[in-house]
Formats: sequence, structure tokens, C-alpha cells
Amino acid sequence: MKKATLLLLSIIASLSLYAQEVTTVIKGTVIEQDVDQPVIGASVVIKGTTIGTTSDFDGNFSLKTSKTGAVTLIISFVGLQTIEQDVVLDGGEKNLGDQFMGSDAIGLAEVEVIASVAVDRKTPVAVSTVKSEIIEEKLGTKEFPEILKSTPGVYATKQGGGFGDSRINLRGFSDVNVAVLINGVPVNDMENGNVYWSNWAGLSDVTRSMQVQRGLGASKVAVPSIGGTINILTKTTDAEKGGNIYYGIGNNGREKIGITLSTGKMESGWAVTFSGSRTTGQGWVDATQFEGYSYFLNVSKEINKNHLLSFTAFGAPQIHGQRSTRKEIAFYDRYKTRANPDWGYLDGQVYNLATNFYHKPQVSLNHYWTINDHSNLSTSVYVSIGRGGGTGTLGAGKVFNNDYRLNDGLLDWERIRAENVAGDTVGGTGSETIMRASINNHNWYGALSVYDNQISDKLTFLGGIDVRYYKGLHYREVTDLLGGSFFINNDDINAPNKRTIEGDKVGYNNDGEVYWLGGFAQLEYSNDRLAAFVSAALSNTTYYRYDYFNYTPGNQKSDAFNFLGYSLKGGANYNINEHHNVFLNAGYLSRAPFFRTVFPNFRNEGNKDAVNEKIASVEVGYGYRHSNWTLNGNFYYTKWMDRAFTRTIPADQTGQDNDSFANILGVNATHMGFEFDARFQPNPKLTLTAMASLGDWTWDNDIEGVVVFDDNQNPIDTLNVYIAGLKVGNAAQTTAALGVSYELFKGFKIGADYNYFGNNYAEFDPTSRGNKEDKTDSWKMPDYNVFDLNLSYKFTIGNVNTLFTANVDNIFDEKYISDARDGFDHTAATAQVYYGVGTTYSMGLKLSF
Repeated sequence: MKKATLLLLSIIASLSLYAQEVTTVIKGTVIEQDVDQPVIGASVVIKGTTIGTTSDFDGNFSLKTSKTGAVTLIISFVGLQTIEQDVVLDGGEKNLGDQFMGSDAIGLAEVEVIASVAVDRKTPVAVSTVKSEIIEEKLGTKEFPEILKSTPGVYATKQGGGFGDSRINLRGFSDVNVAVLINGVPVNDMENGNVYWSNWAGLSDVTRSMQVQRGLGASKVAVPSIGGTINILTKTTDAEKGGNIYYGIGNNGREKIGITLSTGKMESGWAVTFSGSRTTGQGWVDATQFEGYSYFLNVSKEINKNHLLSFTAFGAPQIHGQRSTRKEIAFYDRYKTRANPDWGYLDGQVYNLATNFYHKPQVSLNHYWTINDHSNLSTSVYVSIGRGGGTGTLGAGKVFNNDYRLNDGLLDWERIRAENVAGDTVGGTGSETIMRASINNHNWYGALSVYDNQISDKLTFLGGIDVRYYKGLHYREVTDLLGGSFFINNDDINAPNKRTIEGDKVGYNNDGEVYWLGGFAQLEYSNDRLAAFVSAALSNTTYYRYDYFNYTPGNQKSDAFNFLGYSLKGGANYNINEHHNVFLNAGYLSRAPFFRTVFPNFRNEGNKDAVNEKIASVEVGYGYRHSNWTLNGNFYYTKWMDRAFTRTIPADQTGQDNDSFANILGVNATHMGFEFDARFQPNPKLTLTAMASLGDWTWDNDIEGVVVFDDNQNPIDTLNVYIAGLKVGNAAQTTAALGVSYELFKGFKIGADYNYFGNNYAEFDPTSRGNKEDKTDSWKMPDYNVFDLNLSYKFTIGNVNTLFTANVDNIFDEKYISDARDGFDHTAATAQVYYGVGTTYSMGLKLSF
């Protein structure tokens, strides 16, 4: 009876203690300090346990626990400094209030000022941001621009499929009309506006975030973008000591190894971070072997609380085989979709017709000065020295003759060499066909300086200057005589019939020189609900051309061609309440024509009728934010006026001694559309995303009676252009995407992305449409879908944080055409195309310490 009574009392006591178990609820809001924005998905964990949660779309978190006593709460997020907060758990609710997370990098906030980073629910532009962890988890074998393919308005492809040969279009505009900035420094070529992504093939290793501002964008410097702005922020110097090593493999022998080391901020105020990597392998397309390197160095010095110096240098030297020739669909049907018509064998080794090699380092010195409590000055002085080019043939052009192809479609290099040897031996004529490299070196120097002054609690003034000097060095040089002892070059009037050997200049030899001086002023207003701005920018562009083959010494420099450009922009964002916001922006740009428009026929006698292009744009948008929902929608309308076109007419078509040209003015186009994106997180483990982009991009008008001039500026003919109502080509006008990411267990995530591309019309030259009866759109490419899978697992080995990633792109091996150039009858039979890349895979392991 005693034992039974004691047992009963013990049970009652246990139940009483259980009933009295305390539960503590810890609440708070996580805020990113530098931008005063909520941190979505921050990890909140009780130290030494697996008890935790994540912050929602408003940065709020709520953590329930039955633990008692003193504990340490750890709040962490990639790219931000970890917070450790001591909490006593004794039941009830513990509200920690706002928890401000500072950047884990020195000088990042200052870089964001120069780079004009858009802020959610404040900057009135349509914007999408890709963080470094997303790039790390999803890039795989995709090219850098392709990480943006699930972004509204974006169409990105690998083009020929070579390493770094990708391209990107935004709202139907090629990268010529999209401003690409790295840490606020423009990288679009100053002569033609192009962005060569092979120059930045290793940039993904050091990218901290990539922000796509569609439309006019928030850029404060005098960079006139039409389609939008791609804002890339690289790492600065890590605030904490550490580093990581990386090793990855992929299809076709792809291999990558990388390392990052950082001293962290030392007591002396110095901090140093270095990253480097090497990537090798064979592309999915035949004969697109590659070898690429990347390096990044940042040295920062905090002089005192008011002055910070930061030195940054990065680059990505690479060499890779290319597929640079589009072919008809019948060619790929005969061989295979990954067939490359631009290679063969020579002495048993792969020999490429087209090989790209380039190194374009960028070095900058930044000074950040906190003048006083309400004003700052951020200045960046930079230099970029580009060296490299691409190979091809020069001479008889036998590579374009099908007689010089073998049964498997490969180029017969052995026959070409044998004929060179025979001709050189018998007739002493040298090589008929040689290999040359088209060299496009450049020297680029510039400075950016931005001053901001907070006039009052609600009003801020910003102003700045943008100064640049660029000189492009363009020539061809002999790289392989293919068996002969010399090659006759008749393109240099100063040395006719010159016998050239390897290393000599042939074909052409000219320089382009560009001077740019720009400035801007902006006034910003901000209160609790309304944020608005007005800005104006003015720039002057001066072009010179030097030609060393077509002119004698003393006459080799052109006259100066000056163009004054300007932009006027304004916008406002209104937060209706904590969930809803609306925005509006509008602007007008007048932009200098590109170098090729000013000098259309490769002569120094420039196009005196060249005029600025004009762009008018307006955009309205809506945003919705909730604890687990975010949604954005916007409508845009862009009018592109006086689109610069010149057309060169070969001498054999006009009977003239030299080529003639026509300056085609007044061509207009309209780009309009609707964009939508959403993100839904029903619980901390599951994230769903969606995107749709519906564009309508058309040419507006016909042009008749355009005068054709000979090389002495005498009118000799007229031409017409009939394009009114035709669809703009070279990008999918309809895109959509769905994505899912699910955390199966702590640190282990799987994800899938679906992308759809439709209403894609083949690229065509509008100036070639001279038949009034032919108003047929260019060939419409078949719509296609692509599925990608990704996996990541974060875990700890001792004190080492480990990340494993794996990606399979185009998992169903979809066969699709990604790029096309229209044929003479606008059908599939005559179009010249590139097929997109089939199934590829990669996996990598990163150890951080």
C-alpha cells in the first residue's frame, strides 16, 4: 500500500511539473542596417540547439521554446554580420524589437551609393535582385547572364555555345542599349555599346549581388540606358577573417578550382581579400574547349571615421573555341544539334576557325569621405586595359566553300595547307588562305564622383561627374600562314604588295578615340509614405578616328565629331499602407550615336548627318508585401526615335571604286509590355516563385528616298526601307517562369525552375527591307520550354562550414532553337540558326573557414 501511494504521489507530482512547464515566445524584426530594409529569410537559432526559425517578408520572426534560463540567440544571414543576443527564458513574450544587421563587408554601403542600388518600396523602378547565394546555388554550367533568365523582360542565350559567348536582351533591347555597371563603373564598349561577357566569365565568383533595373533605371551617373541597367556589385573586403576553397566538376570534362582568403578588418584599419579560380573543359558544342581564370583583390584602409580608401582589381583572362557561324536547320539535321561548322583537324589536333582570347582587367581606387553628419563624397578612379581578339581566315575564303569540307562536315584544313604549300613552291605566290586574329585592344580611363547632401529630414540633393577617355586599337595580324612562307597584303596604301609574315598587320589598322564628359544632379524627397525624385544629366561625346592603312602619314586623323546628349528623369513611389505601394517614372533621353554610325564606311570622312537617338519612356507599377507574399506588376511604354542606321553598299553593286553608304534617319520603334513576378513562402521550408512578361515590340514607320552617297559625298542613288508594323526580332516577346525550393531537412534544399519562351522572331537587318510588297514578319521561331533542377546542402565538418551544390540544366534535353537570323523568304528553311544547349550538369563543394 505504501509503494502504491508513493507511486501515485510521484505521478501526480510529475503531471504537476509538466503542467507548469513554461513556454517563452521570442519576437523581433531583422533589419539590414545600411538600407533600412527588412531581411527576408534570416536564420534565428538558439545557440547549441536546433531550435530556430526564419524571418518573414517583413523581417519579423517568432520563436517558441520550452527551454528556460539564459541562452544566446544567433541571428545570421549571408552577406550580413551575425548578431548574438543574450536572452533569459522565463516564460511569456520577449520582444527584442529591431535587430539591425550590418554588412559583413567593408565599404559596401559606399559602393552602393556610386552604383545607385534601388531600394524596395522606395525607388520607383521595376527591379529584380539576385543575391550571391542564388548565383552560387543555381549558376551551374549556365553563363553569367543566364542566371537572370527567370527575370521579367529578360531573354538570355549562349548564342554559339562557347565559353563566355552568351548575350542578354532586356525588354527587346540588346546589351548595346542596356547599361551594364560593375560597382557603378560602366563597362559597355565606348565605341559600339557592346558588352562582351567573355571578358567577365569569372565574375560570378566574386559577385555579391546583381540587380536588374528595367527601363530608365535608378543610375545617377550619365549612363543613358534604354532597356534597363544591370548593376553588378562585387565583393569588397570581408569584415571578418576567413576564407574558402572550392572544387567543382561538370559535363564534358568541366573542372573548376577556386580559393578566397581574407584578413578581416585588422586593428590597424587595414583589410585584404583575395579570390582566384581556374576553369577548364570542353563545351557542349563541338570544339568549344576553354581555359579561363579569374582573380579579385581588394585592399581597404579605414583612415579614420570620416575617410575610407578601397583598392580593387579584378579580371578574367580566358581562351576558348567558338561556334561563330549560324547554319540552316538542314545542316544540323544532317549532322547533330551540337555540330560546329567552324573547326577541323590539322596534324591530328583540333584546329578552330574561330578562337576568342581576351583579358580585360579593371582596377579602381575608391575614396569615401564622410564630410559631416549630413553630407558625403564618394569618388572612384578607374582604369581598364583590354587585350585580345578573335581568329578567322583571310584570303581566298575557302572555308566558305563546301568543297573544302569532309564528309563529316568538318573543315579540310589539310587540303587548304597543301594548296598553300603547292602554290608557294611552284608560283612563289605565298599563301592563298591564312589565319588572322582581329585584335580589339583598348585603353580606358575614367573617374566617377558622387556628392550627396541631406538638406533636411525629407530632402536630399545629389550631384556628380562622369569623366572617361577611351582609345580602341583595331587591326588584324597574321597568326598562321598555313604552310606558305608569306601572305600578300594589298590593304595598306603605304606599303602595297607587302609580303607579310606571322605577327604582321594585315587587312586594316585603325584606332577609335572617345572623350566623354558628363554630369548629373538629382533631388530626392522622402517621408513615411512618399519617395520621389527628379534628375537631369548632361554629357558630351567626342569621336576621332585614326586610319594607318587608308591614309598617308600626316593625314591619318579625322576631324572631331561632337554630340551633346542629355536626360531628364523623374518618378515617385507611394506606400499606400504596409502592404501596398504604387510607383510611376518617366523620362526622355537624347543619346549620341555610336562610333560606327559616325564612321559608317571604315573611312575617316565621317557622317556629318549623324544625329542623336531620342528615347521617351513611361512606366507604372504596383507592389504587394505581406508576411509570406510578395507581388509586383508593371506596365511600360518606350518610344525609340531616330534610331541610328547606316547601310554600306558594296562597290560592285554601284559601279563605284569604293563602297558607298546611306544615312537612314527617322526610324522609330515602340516597345511596350506588362511584367509580373511573385514570391510565396507558406512556411520557412517552402518557397514558390512565378514570373510572366508579355511584350509587344514593333517597328513604327517606313522610310523612302534615302540618298546614297559615294566616298566623296556625292549622291548617286536612293533606297527605301519598309518595316512599319514588323515585329522587332532577336528576343522572345513572351516569357514565363515557375520556381520551387524546398528544404527537406536542415540545410538540405532541392529546387526546380521552369522557363517558357515564345513569340521570338528571327533577327534581321531593317535596312535590308527594300521591297514594298514584302511586309512579312521575320521567321517566328518555335516556342520552347526548359526545366532545370538544383540541389544544395549546407552542413558542418568540425569548425568548417560546407556547401555542396548540384545542378542539372535542361533536364529533359529539350531540342530548341535559341537564336536565328532571318532568311530571304522568312521561313524555317532559309533561316540560319543556333540550337540551344541540351542537358548539362555540374556539382561543387565549398569549404569555408
